[in-house]
Amino acid sequence: MSTLSATSLWRDRRFRTFWSAQAVSEFGDRVTELALPLIAVTLLNASPSQVGFLTAAVWLPSLASLFIGSWVDQRRDKRPLMIAADVARTILLVTIPVAYWLDLLTLGQLYAIAILAGTAGVVFGTAYASFFVRLVGRDQYLEANGKLSATRSISFMGGPAVGGALVQWLTAPVAILVDALSFVFSAIRISRLDVTPGEADETPEPLLSRARAGMRYLLKHPYLRRSLGCATTVNFFNMIGMALLVLFASRDLGLSPGTIGLAFGIGSSGGLLGAVAAAPLSKIFGAGRVIAAGALIFPGSMALAVLAQGPEWVRATVLAGGMFIATFAVMCFDVPLNSLQAAVIHDHMRSRVAGAFSSINYGVRPLGAVVGGFLGTWIGVRETLLVSAAGGLFSVLWLIGSPIIRTRELSGLEPPEL
Repeated sequence: MSTLSATSLWRDRRFRTFWSAQAVSEFGDRVTELALPLIAVTLLNASPSQVGFLTAAVWLPSLASLFIGSWVDQRRDKRPLMIAADVARTILLVTIPVAYWLDLLTLGQLYAIAILAGTAGVVFGTAYASFFVRLVGRDQYLEANGKLSATRSISFMGGPAVGGALVQWLTAPVAILVDALSFVFSAIRISRLDVTPGEADETPEPLLSRARAGMRYLLKHPYLRRSLGCATTVNFFNMIGMALLVLFASRDLGLSPGTIGLAFGIGSSGGLLGAVAAAPLSKIFGAGRVIAAGALIFPGSMALAVLAQGPEWVRATVLAGGMFIATFAVMCFDVPLNSLQAAVIHDHMRSRVAGAFSSINYGVRPLGAVVGGFLGTWIGVRETLLVSAAGGLFSVLWLIGSPIIRTRELSGLEPPEL
């Protein structure tokens, strides 16, 4: 554990090392998120449905998070798994430009890489759940999550612009090399960290039994069960709208791609502000109330885009304003909720619980995107955005009467008795 609980984490060398690894990797991810669908569309003439399948392939491994997390929990030292996941993603991404140069690139390869790289990402994420609580002290969870989330928000602000420039200058397959190199940097930085491993769960249970135990722990936990319902509801309805937001901005609002990108970039700055403000707001109003406010404001802000009318600059400004409010609110939701979850899970259950949580919470994202596409065709894009905004508001119902909304600070929280 860190011994610098009374000082800023920027003075903690171990945290700075991990933060730098994550910062570079996040910016690399933004490049791939832009370049991968561009490869499918511009080089392989993919249809809209094929691009949709590619997006689904990225999230498909989340459905296996429950079993991956259970397997990860059997390992005492999670750091080698995180390094291996970074190395695996490096190798997978490098095959894209190589196949392009050899004129062998196919959609099948992109699907396979999306699934395999996504699986490596799940391994990294479930291992990180246990690694994080060994890296920083309990009283630093909010600060650490705030700093990491702020960096992620910055990557969403500048990453797409950097990715677009690289794609234009180097072509999309070559631009993906930047993301591959970012994973190399991450693996090297994490390998230099000296973090005391936690205790492994060495109970002689089959993997399926361990997975069931993780899911049972999640669904019976007074904090985790409600937070899962809330986050999953938000994710499902948010993906219904996000699947159509670019289409709406282009066709209904009549904005050019450059204007849309600028509006999204400016709007994403709200995430940076929210990540910085989440911890102070949680101390002032209480973590539970900030989580509840974020659960309401984040999905509701989607409706602002529907109201955009008038000259182009007004439509773009309203779109950017909606994004700003949404990204600010989602950080106020994520930062204290992630910190609360870290405080109330037993050490030997962290990875399998993280896997169980992700299998449901992230597993609904492809479903939400498919439903959004269907509704957009059936009732119209504008109406679907309103459904997305209205449906997301129901997420706060999971918090009513729960111990989450009554939580003011994390210092007194402890995992429940097993």
